[in-house]
Amino acid sequence: MTVQWKGDGPGLLLQLDRGTPRQLGHQLQEKLRTAIRTGALRPGERLPSSRGLADQLGISRGLVVDTYAQLYAEGYLVSEVGSGTRVAERAEATAPARTTPVDHPSPRFDVDFEYGIPDLASAPVRDWVWALGDAARLAPATLMGDEPDRGDPRLREVLAAYHRRVRAGASVAERTIVTTGFRHALTLVLATLAQHGVDCVGLESPGPRDHDRIAERFGLRSVPVPVDEEGVEVAALSASGARAVVLTPAHQCPTGVALSPGRRQELVAWAEQVDGFVIEDEYDSEFRYDRQPVGSLQGLAPERVIALGSVSKTLAPGIRIGWIFAPPTIVDGLVETKALTSRGAPALDQLALARLMESGRYDRHLRRMRTTYQVRRDALIDAVNEHLPALRLTGLAAGCHAVLRLPSGADEAAVVAAAAQRSVAVRGLGDYRMDDVGAAEPGLVMGFGNVNESAIRRGVRVLADVISDPRQG
Repeated sequence: MTVQWKGDGPGLLLQLDRGTPRQLGHQLQEKLRTAIRTGALRPGERLPSSRGLADQLGISRGLVVDTYAQLYAEGYLVSEVGSGTRVAERAEATAPARTTPVDHPSPRFDVDFEYGIPDLASAPVRDWVWALGDAARLAPATLMGDEPDRGDPRLREVLAAYHRRVRAGASVAERTIVTTGFRHALTLVLATLAQHGVDCVGLESPGPRDHDRIAERFGLRSVPVPVDEEGVEVAALSASGARAVVLTPAHQCPTGVALSPGRRQELVAWAEQVDGFVIEDEYDSEFRYDRQPVGSLQGLAPERVIALGSVSKTLAPGIRIGWIFAPPTIVDGLVETKALTSRGAPALDQLALARLMESGRYDRHLRRMRTTYQVRRDALIDAVNEHLPALRLTGLAAGCHAVLRLPSGADEAAVVAAAAQRSVAVRGLGDYRMDDVGAAEPGLVMGFGNVNESAIRRGVRVLADVISDPRQG
């Protein structure tokens, strides 16, 4: 029922739905709250009398009286003898309304070379449902309570064993902490290091986005450290004053270089010298194509390296599980920080991941995806060789992205903008640099994890057109 208020109160359209099981009184309360929050009813405005509103809406006066009493108790309304019922002066401040949506939908592109996205259509949903069902069947009742501070003991054992087996790590379950993904893990680590007296952290440039913003949240100063063909420049790191550094050593993000053996030794020596830590991001280390996988830096120096991982690239970002392999000196601090900031990943999901890895289905999925990504990588190589033969692709040995090196002096931003005009999304290498440190030749970061072969070829053809003449966008 829709009614326009009449009389000497404010004009307002009210609609009550008698076709739903929701009580009319609850509907009326919510309609009035919304009107006050959005400003349709302004502070100080007088509402109709309870009898007048009940007559107009065709409901009992008792419902209106109860509604006014509830909103009075919540601070939305005030009532004075001789003045009637009015909107409270601070009602808007008490319950502000969002006039614009918080989440803005991203533009849709025909071809999206976004970095860091795995093949979402290939997420092992059936295996995950099986693992959840098996976990639910086997789980003790205590699993439904709060998780242990470090995470599910069984999953921690499985993760540590996997890291030792696949990544040549030196991890143990006692120093493994389960998180709700990589970013949660990094947040816990940086917050804990700040508590341990670290005040400056080095970040690769070019390197992963937003890490500087996370560091700043905990009062840490972030300094850019350049990257060359051997990985992070340890001499520049030593000169920076940092006591911690965040690295992607197995497949540097975004250049794709692997940290050289010499630099690995230099990093460990640096960490010992400054009593510092190396934070190792193992974001896509499972996907290598042309040579044996590079072992985890954590295996070389478990007392100085904090290794972080997640299933965002191996399974799907929507499965929010990550982990930390921590040195003994900070593990208690990490556990305390986690306990004070979150309850951790859902317990059943943790047990499901353990079952998925124990059953061999996790490894089987990785083998299948390694083949899929290699086919897409090869399609990207072939398309660039056909349409952009003068340009180089780098960082091809592993992962789900490569860098297309543009001609010297090319306007990277203009190419990106022109490609977007033709519905091809790609990021410039400059998006990953801090303060132009590490700046070199322009390039495009080409993610191929969530793009099929035909889309890859179509996207490269568009890029060839706009690189030759960005005005074609």
